[in-house]
Amino acid sequence: MADTPLRRQLGACLEALACTASPATVSAYRRDLEALAEFLETRGVDDGALLDTGLLRRFLGAERSRGLAPRSLARRRAAVSHFARHLVENGRLGHNPAELVPTPRQPAHLPKPLDVDQLSQLLDTPHDGSPLAVRDQAMLELFYSSGLRLAELAGLDLGDLDSRRVRVVGKGGKPRQVPVGRSARGALEAWLASRSALAAPGEAALFVGSRGQRLGHRAIQKRMAEVARRRGLPEHLHPHRLRHSFASHLLESSQDLRAVQELLGHANLATTQVYTKLDWQHLAATYDAAHPRARRRNDEPDTT
Repeated sequence: MADTPLRRQLGACLEALACTASPATVSAYRRDLEALAEFLETRGVDDGALLDTGLLRRFLGAERSRGLAPRSLARRRAAVSHFARHLVENGRLGHNPAELVPTPRQPAHLPKPLDVDQLSQLLDTPHDGSPLAVRDQAMLELFYSSGLRLAELAGLDLGDLDSRRVRVVGKGGKPRQVPVGRSARGALEAWLASRSALAAPGEAALFVGSRGQRLGHRAIQKRMAEVARRRGLPEHLHPHRLRHSFASHLLESSQDLRAVQELLGHANLATTQVYTKLDWQHLAATYDAAHPRARRRNDEPDTT
């Protein structure tokens, strides 16, 4: 790989990003910016100072022609914009050319939440009592009890667990505390009693694999899908479906969007609204019922 201004600028950008973003974000942006670098270098562009809107449009167009999904294209565009902003901040560009490149439209796609009966059947099905089965039960219960992201659960250490709550580090390194329900507490107590049969000496991770080390993201995904299949769930189970089910069921019961936002660790309320499929009719009904100047009088005609 040639030592060019472009490659040095990309390295500096990713190094700065690593100070504030998660390792997963840095890894994803590294792939995106590597694709950008390869595109630019085949066109003789070896310095980020030469970036312009036309080049960025052609890059995203080429990625789309390769068959890249809209979600991946949107992340490519976000990574490129971050790189351009880095160049602006360091005096290499006068403005961010990515600002004139629209974000690819995303298809409406949300995981279908499991209904309460399905979840009860899944979580209440007996297991064989082995340390691995006890661990898997604790992970299932905690995902649904506390609405954790996959990365949040995988990153838990023993010290993060309290009697009735768990401390997690969310996106952007933002910490939060979420409650742990009765069923999840019981499952976690059973796992902590069995954990020593698997954990390597000195291992801090709450959830470990058969080799005694921290359980990775892919291993957790595979175990959740395998357990669900064995317990008769007719659909694929991904940890995110449990998080989505947590949010949907909590919102249906409480109708408290702000509380759900806090529990999920969303920075913006709009994210929670989309995530929980809260539609306009629900918002309007809540507004009509709660706002003192919105309530309709009994004699007021309905003009809708």
